[in-house]
Amino acid sequence: MIKALQNFGEYVLLMRRSITAPEKWSVFFRQTLKEIFKLGVDSLWIVIFISIFIGAVMTIQVSLNIQSPVIPDITIGYITREVILLEFSSTIMCLILAGKVGSNIASELGTMRVTEQIDAYEIMGVNSANFLILPKLVAFVGFIPVLVIFSMFFGIMGGYFIGWTTDIFTAGKYEKGILFWFRAYYIGYSFIKSMVFAFVIASTSSYFGYNVKGGALQVGKASTNSVVMSSVLILALDLVMTQIMLTK
Repeated sequence: MIKALQNFGEYVLLMRRSITAPEKWSVFFRQTLKEIFKLGVDSLWIVIFISIFIGAVMTIQVSLNIQSPVIPDITIGYITREVILLEFSSTIMCLILAGKVGSNIASELGTMRVTEQIDAYEIMGVNSANFLILPKLVAFVGFIPVLVIFSMFFGIMGGYFIGWTTDIFTAGKYEKGILFWFRAYYIGYSFIKSMVFAFVIASTSSYFGYNVKGGALQVGKASTNSVVMSSVLILALDLVMTQIMLTK
């Protein structure tokens, strides 16, 4: 318990050092743009790939489990859309990105720590936390809605592809289900959740990587710990945010 409180205090102090006005805005913008491509754009392929197949599999499973003369066929598209908008494109996708983006951040900062690059920044009088961590936070939190949009689109299209290429259900009925009782609030809800989760992933991974002590073995351990802790926090926050934002 004491160790957990100590770690939380170190995390808060690190975020306090990180989230301050940059000393040079031009350098900050260059770093942020670089991080957008490294953390966000490079993650597009895995988001698209997973979304297509998850959308297709989800649609098949829903269609096989609701085959009943009293349940309209448009229910398949409706359920698929709701699951993708409410949970998959925000929570599940961020859990996947915690493995890719989180480990990337932790290993990068951890390597810089054990090779004493961060110490060199401090000796030169640079706020290393602000210089290294803030661009990652801004880049990933700012770009995550784009990844969510791609995930939503390709997830739904994965289900549409099944309806178009098989005889399990018709694409027309699936399309009607997608449009049935659509609530735009769910998209905003997914954006807000994903941005909170993106901050959790980037900040938690930065904390573990920045505070590495030791050598290459500790860098790997920090990367693993960052993914595990990010995933646990995402699931806990998902429960809290769902309770706050969806229940009345």
